[in-house]
Amino acid sequence: MDALLQRLIRLEDLEAIRTLKHRYLNACDQKDIDAIRDCFAAGEIWIDFGPVGTFSNRDDFIEVYRHMACRPQVVDLHHGANPEITLDGDEWAQARWALYYFNLDADTGLTRQLGGVYLDRYRKTSEGWRIVESVCRLHSVVNGRHLGEHNVE
Repeated sequence: MDALLQRLIRLEDLEAIRTLKHRYLNACDQKDIDAIRDCFAAGEIWIDFGPVGTFSNRDDFIEVYRHMACRPQVVDLHHGANPEITLDGDEWAQARWALYYFNLDADTGLTRQLGGVYLDRYRKTSEGWRIVESVCRLHSVVNGRHLGEHNVE
């Protein structure tokens, strides 16, 4: 394969992984269960989200997510930034992402801000790049109370 084609494939793979992570974070904010599930590979995977739990398949994770976040009064904002993505051959990759997360319970006004890092591994499947491992390590947690209106639209 010529060098230019290899470089193009590499750039496309890097962009596809960035897009996958952004699709996952946006799906979490939108509470789009099917889109979240589709970001992970089928079969055995590894998710370690600390106090939220550890999961060896996407469906077990989805059930916990559904229970915790899929309520009308829960507003989540997930932001992943500063990606450091490394391609490990044609079918594997890993990345480190900075995480900023904000959560509001619109009924109570309670808020939570988290800062941390995602350590992810990806595999290129017939459906495209998918997450096969995601570990989230927090370095800051701030709990507070929102003052003012609590309207969610």
